[in-house]
Amino acid sequence: PNARNIPTSTLQSNIFYHLGLAYYVKGDFKNALKAYKNCEKVSNNPDMLVATKHWLYMTLQRLGKTKEAEKSIADIKDNLEIIENDDYYKLIKLYQGKLKPEDLLKLDADSLGNVSLGYGVGNWFLYNGKRDEAMKIFRQITAGNQWSSFGFIASEAELKR
Repeated sequence: PNARNIPTSTLQSNIFYHLGLAYYVKGDFKNALKAYKNCEKVSNNPDMLVATKHWLYMTLQRLGKTKEAEKSIADIKDNLEIIENDDYYKLIKLYQGKLKPEDLLKLDADSLGNVSLGYGVGNWFLYNGKRDEAMKIFRQITAGNQWSSFGFIASEAELKR
């Protein structure tokens, strides 16, 4: 359920999305890429599209496929009507160069949204050669109480790696 009581995902998109996330967290970016490409095919509304494109972009970046990553989000417009995945939408705008990391970093590790934004920004720092800044953010996230969020789980995996 969301504020409008409008489903933003389907069984099929959820399966591919979470399969991709499991591979991503394990560091198996090649299989994560396959899952997210399949998820992209069934992401049929703006909310699911920005969520999928966010993880697809990060996966491509982690594989060193920068041009393909940029191409994957190039068609995301500024005027999408988002119901519940606004944080992923903001991160895509960061990836597109329309926002800066400091626009998104108001990290309260006890806030689900801030953990999502924090992980995305931390990962952005990581693949842009700013490892120390990334690790600082991942440590802040894991010091919080959002242990079931994807950003927290991914931050734990990054710190372990």
